[in-house]
Amino acid sequence: MSNPTSSIPSTTRDNVILGSGCSGLTAAIYAARSNLKPLVIEGHEPGGQLSITTLVENFPGWPDGVQGPELVENMRKQAEKFGAEMEMGHLVSADLSKSPIELNFGHKIVHTRTLIVASGASARWLGLPSEQALIGHGVSSCATCDGFFFSGKVICVIGGGDSAMEEAMFLTRFATKVYLIHRSAQFRASKIMLDRAMAHPQIEFLTNTIVEEVLGVEEKEVRGIRIRNSVSGEVSEIALSGFFLGIGHTPNAKFFEGQMDLDEDGYIKSTENVFTTKDGKVIPGVFCAGDVQDRRYRQAITAAGTGCMAALEVEKYLEEHGR
Repeated sequence: MSNPTSSIPSTTRDNVILGSGCSGLTAAIYAARSNLKPLVIEGHEPGGQLSITTLVENFPGWPDGVQGPELVENMRKQAEKFGAEMEMGHLVSADLSKSPIELNFGHKIVHTRTLIVASGASARWLGLPSEQALIGHGVSSCATCDGFFFSGKVICVIGGGDSAMEEAMFLTRFATKVYLIHRSAQFRASKIMLDRAMAHPQIEFLTNTIVEEVLGVEEKEVRGIRIRNSVSGEVSEIALSGFFLGIGHTPNAKFFEGQMDLDEDGYIKSTENVFTTKDGKVIPGVFCAGDVQDRRYRQAITAAGTGCMAALEVEKYLEEHGR
């Protein structure tokens, strides 16, 4: 992958894109082809969720699938080919009320006429070293992306909310058995979702259960889990092949609290998919794309779609304002 520098120019830009995942890079391709010379700021997760994804089989145009890092790297090269600039940076603060918009990266202030927030949403993990070591090797945060690879196998889903119930039920299409593991006996899931999951013959609930280790680090593939019952203290192991996290995502939009409308979980509230608002009114020149405003689909192709839409709106906005 390319090695972006850390020197961020302080002159006013026509367009800055926060995020270098699928939505940000698609926006960069479109903006660059419109000769806007977009500046793409890479944050703490360059490449987004694709950078930790192995085989992607559902992105159009790749009949044999493509590795996630390869797909995002090709997008990066395509954006750079048309004139997009890639820079490392971590947003400290932003002032969306100013014209041009002011972005503070600590050591540099960047001014821009338009901004696309494509900073994504980070999957929540348990934080186990073994879990982190096996991401992409049986550990996944996306059932839709990876469920197919576990056809005929035993797997588990961690969580107690609607997301966990949805993922567990989806995964029964492929797995012979799904353990749904929750640290408590109380669930955040809605009653209808919980009832559906509990009634499914392929789903077995393990409550008051803590995962202490994902087994298979040496083999570089998940072969089981070590769990502890938080009530009895009993420790046991379960053989399985897939470990799915269903404990949600954290949208990377905290720097915009108070400056744009966010929902109760911190996702950007968008209108027509890409327009950002404050108190229900559109913020001039500020657009959003990808998972930072999409709590429902969170797919590479939907992220790319909104990235395209945001860039087209940027071009239209600049034309309307004499650029």
